[in-house]
Amino acid sequence: MKLKYIGKETRDKKIIDLGDGVKIGEGFTIVAGPCSVESKMQIEKIASFLSKKGIKILRGGAFKPRTSPYSFQGLGFEGLKFLKETAKKHKMKVISEILDPRDVEESLDYIDIIQIGSRNMQNYALLKEVGKLNKPIMLKRGMNATIEEWLMAAEYIALEGNDNIILCERGIRTFDNFTRNTLDITAVPILKSLTSLPVIVDPSHGTGVRSLVRPMSGAAAAVCADGVMVEVHFNPDKALSDSKQSIDFEEFEKLIDTTKGIYSCIQNVK
Repeated sequence: MKLKYIGKETRDKKIIDLGDGVKIGEGFTIVAGPCSVESKMQIEKIASFLSKKGIKILRGGAFKPRTSPYSFQGLGFEGLKFLKETAKKHKMKVISEILDPRDVEESLDYIDIIQIGSRNMQNYALLKEVGKLNKPIMLKRGMNATIEEWLMAAEYIALEGNDNIILCERGIRTFDNFTRNTLDITAVPILKSLTSLPVIVDPSHGTGVRSLVRPMSGAAAAVCADGVMVEVHFNPDKALSDSKQSIDFEEFEKLIDTTKGIYSCIQNVK
């Protein structure tokens, strides 16, 4: 497999600099927020808590690709506005998913990192469109994608001129159905050996099980991922999307201690 633009042999490790001292690729970064932006009150309450815990990157879905067409699809651009206003108030950066190439330009004022979700990893029209931007892109692994297919999708973005790419392992489908997906934690060191890009892990989508989010975040820290992205809600059982994998504030505080403790130990060993 030849990686022309993102291969480790072609450049030093990529650091994604979001400004204001916020970077991905240096240390262990925790990205957090609700699966979906449900209301201005909801995102404000969650962001206020997260900012007090030192979280600098706020996640929240405004456009939600759901398996059922009858499930909550997100608030669209109204949700992005709530997200941006709240993040600005708390001095945070925003990451959110865009599904349609036609929405990319209008979203630029609201999003600091554009997320390409699992279902769109091989949406080549969308990859080419975000590849023309001067804005970081988080590329999630397709639920059925091999590592090579994932990296080739990243090459599609970089080929257009944008190599500000973050790779996000979010689990793949296997024969086991005990968890929502099988979180391929081995992908992290494999990617680190092949590419210069930062790699983070999404244990929320990777497991779909609330009780597994913290231990798998610890596993991500243990294999030297550059961070995790987790779903947090003040009342997870009432979340409009992905309630079973969202964690509450108390559990999130434990997750911070777990991941940062493990990551620090691993760095000391290295």
